[in-house]
Amino acid sequence: MKRKYIFFDIDGTLVAGGYGNSYIPDSTKLALERLRSAGHFLAIATGRSQAMAVDYMRELGFENMVSDGGYGVTINGEIVDITPMPKEEILAVIEECNQRNIPWAIQPDNTIYRSAPDSRFDDFTHDVYMQTKVVEGLDPKSCDKIYKAYIACYAPTEHTLESLKSTTWGRFHKEYFFVEPSDKAYGIRRIMEHFGADAEDVVVFGDAANDLSMFVDGWTKVAMGNAIPELKECADYVTTDVDKDGIYNACVALNLFESE
Repeated sequence: MKRKYIFFDIDGTLVAGGYGNSYIPDSTKLALERLRSAGHFLAIATGRSQAMAVDYMRELGFENMVSDGGYGVTINGEIVDITPMPKEEILAVIEECNQRNIPWAIQPDNTIYRSAPDSRFDDFTHDVYMQTKVVEGLDPKSCDKIYKAYIACYAPTEHTLESLKSTTWGRFHKEYFFVEPSDKAYGIRRIMEHFGADAEDVVVFGDAANDLSMFVDGWTKVAMGNAIPELKECADYVTTDVDKDGIYNACVALNLFESE
């Protein structure tokens, strides 16, 4: 088989169990070993920030990654670039949140922490996904870059925010949503161009709404059994759930181990 360039989402695809109870199925680890033995190129493609994904990258032996919803690229273990969100879009969202007394936090650098001007974000969310640092008097306008924003509210409040119509966002938690990039295909194309590889050799695995951005024509698209219906409709193949050997079963069905 010709070498494939295979990109995996993390949460719900490589990793089962959900936030706070996450684990990597043994069948997933075995599938990755067999794919490497077959000579394929493997990479992560995640909405997580690079700093929040690098531990999974190391644990699973990846050297390449698309992070930050497509705006971050790591090649051969080194960060090539992480493009921040358009600052004016983030500032517009935060201004509207301030007007409506909605707590918020931002990620102004590539760390495992987000920053908030007071304790209201943590008081509202009690979040375990990411740690929040309180920076008294935090002014987003003074930040050189902003990679993400986090807005604390319950659905469907986000649909009433006018500023969100001009940016990209997604909700993965009941207590808050993310204002973040959503173009995994952009980062994948950058990696393919770096290696001079053919687009027809891309295979992508995903499960959530932010994976729709990499389910593009011309690539082999695999949806997990636990994926949202919209992703399954776009998929070339729907496998079993992440915790039911989903990645391994898809690799067998697509003959990705056959060149061993």
